[in-house]
Amino acid sequence: MQGRTIAHLDLDTFFVSVERLINSSLNGKPVIIGGMSDRGVVASCSYEARKYGVHSAMPMKMARYLCGDAVLVRGDMELYSRYSHMVTDIIAERTPVYEKASIDEFYLDLTGMDRFFGSLKWSHELRENIIKDTGLPISFGLSVNKTVSKIATGEAKPNGEKEVSKQQVKPFLHPLPINKIPMIGEKTYHLLRSMGIATIGTLGMIPKDMMEKILGKPGLVIWDKANGIDLTPVKPYSERKSISTERTFDKDSIDVVHMKEMLVSMVEKLCFELRKKQRLTSCVTVKIRYSNFDTHTLQRRVPYTAFDHQLIPVVKELYDRLYQRRMLIRLIGVRFSHLIQGVQQLNMFEDTPESVRLYKAMDMLRNRYGKDAVMRAVGMKE
Repeated sequence: MQGRTIAHLDLDTFFVSVERLINSSLNGKPVIIGGMSDRGVVASCSYEARKYGVHSAMPMKMARYLCGDAVLVRGDMELYSRYSHMVTDIIAERTPVYEKASIDEFYLDLTGMDRFFGSLKWSHELRENIIKDTGLPISFGLSVNKTVSKIATGEAKPNGEKEVSKQQVKPFLHPLPINKIPMIGEKTYHLLRSMGIATIGTLGMIPKDMMEKILGKPGLVIWDKANGIDLTPVKPYSERKSISTERTFDKDSIDVVHMKEMLVSMVEKLCFELRKKQRLTSCVTVKIRYSNFDTHTLQRRVPYTAFDHQLIPVVKELYDRLYQRRMLIRLIGVRFSHLIQGVQQLNMFEDTPESVRLYKAMDMLRNRYGKDAVMRAVGMKE
């Protein structure tokens, strides 16, 4: 793992940038994307809005109070997913090993490229190609590991580039505030600040065993990151990453109603697994096998999601399109693929956070009592 070269790419204010491509009148204006009601949440905001204190996950009511002149836009996950796939395709075409960390964030392993081309020059040209082909601003950081390159990207924004060589890692990190370290959330930040720890340099000088006493095992990881240590590999991204389930009938069936009930149950269980593992899917496949063993599949790209109520209608529609021969069926199945790391973002565009709380409550019960503890009534006849 020594001598690595890792690039981190991040699309700047991604949702806002996509909206500005569609509507140029938003350029230069404070823009807030999220749910439109007072109960909505900010999903993204422009740099102009951030100057007023607006930030992601803030209640929309508070955001409107802080920035009364902001242009409010209801999010369109289908649109953002489409542009995310465009950027992914450009990176996949040029990069030997890359990881899609979220809808707008990528890690690239460029180790050894300096011998042939030059990692900085190559990264610069990739960034220029993305900007040219999509019109989206994107920043990158280039360094020895994922943590330092990600922090470098943050310092390069907006729409910039920053290289941090091995010799520059500690001089680069030490003056920065501790909340620049990706793992440090609000609670950890306030705890460390209460101890008088303000900079990454000071954090890195604390004895490692003391960090473990204060924060447990995560404290050890934070200490490593503060000292520029991160051995985490770039995990090769594959559109084939998927989760699936299928059911072979004891007796071949033509009971369409029962099969749709089973499909609903399958979707519920797969979605629960997605949320449990903090994954989102953007491709749904339905499979049927007839009694003569002929097997057919049909798939559809969808906006990134992990919500049952968004995926159940897609699965039913695919099944209706797929089942045309009216023969006895031996097997049905569902697969979610094109998975990325991330939590459900579409909830930020909805005006009813009650649905989000409902999912959290159901998942809590499933985690405690098993995945069959809660399910829709239509899926209970399986």
